[in-house]
Parts: sequence; C-alpha cells; structure tokens
Amino acid sequence: MMEWFSNLEIFAKFYWIIALIGSLVFLFIIITTFLGVDGGEDFDEVDTAIDADTGIEFQFISLKNLIGFFTIFGWAGIACIGEGFSKPMTVLISVISGMIMMTIMAAMFHYMKKLADSGTLNYRNAIGAVGEVYLTIGENRSRMGKVSVRVQGTLRELEALTDAFTELKSGTIIKVVDITSNGILIVD
Repeated sequence: MMEWFSNLEIFAKFYWIIALIGSLVFLFIIITTFLGVDGGEDFDEVDTAIDADTGIEFQFISLKNLIGFFTIFGWAGIACIGEGFSKPMTVLISVISGMIMMTIMAAMFHYMKKLADSGTLNYRNAIGAVGEVYLTIGENRSRMGKVSVRVQGTLRELEALTDAFTELKSGTIIKVVDITSNGILIVD
C-alpha cells in the first residue's frame, strides 16, 4: 500500500490525505455521537464557541461542517482524478461538493435546533387566546381568579384579573387582552 501511495503524484496524494483524515475524524464524530458522547467535549466546545454569536441563527461555519466539507472535498477530488478530469476542474468540483455538504449539514443542524422546545411557558403567547373562567374573577382587579386557556398548544389553568365592572363567574367565555409583569393574565 505504501508503494501505491508513493507512486501517486503530489496532487493525488493531497486529495487522498484530506479524504482519509476527514473520513477518520467524521467517523470518530459519528461513533461518539451514537455512544452518547455527542462528538466529544472538545468538538462541542468549539461548536458552542462558534455558535455563541447569537446574531446569526444559521451557522454555516462550525467544526462539524468543516469536517464534512473536507471529507467530501477529498473524496470528490479523488473521484475526479480517477475520471481523468483536469486539475482546475477537479479543484472546482471538489470545492463545490464540499460547499454543498456544508450547506446541507448547516441546514440540518439549524432545523434540528428549531425542533428543540424548551417547554418554558411564554405568557405573551396567551394574548388573544379565548378561554373559560375556572374560578370567579373579581371586578376591577379586586380578586384574582383562574381561567382555562390554550397556550402553546396546551390547555392551561392560569391566574387572571379583569378590568370589567362586573365579576366574571365560572363558565364565562373570556379573551386574554394583556399580561401583567408577573405573569397574571388580564381578561375581558
């Protein structure tokens, strides 16, 4: 095998080295991810440091994306050399292939992050929701009651006040019009 490698020209050796190193690191990340290590702490710290720029949601350049780039870059170059393409055409095709891989991986990670749900209730999402009074609410914010409203896809019982001049009895249909600073619904 060493004889075969030493007989290659420098251009082909470059692509083989990039492809093999990229593939080994990519394989390491895949194995550690399946084992629950998720790419190793070092990889996550680098990606976290790169992702820390909260101004960009779609992270095109991350360690995992770069590893994907070099892996596909190397193998596409080897394929082009094997087909007898010229050196400029080989470089062009391998760079485009690597960029496509980076784009696919960045999109995958972007949309996987969007699938994650923190489960934290955002009371602002209740504004405009229609529900029903569960426990009577006193007029002019005199007594707190409870309402049942659907917020973030889940039916919830939340504390509520009203600015109405009459109390809202249990079973009354309400609409959430505002939220206080401490998370109490204002209903009508």
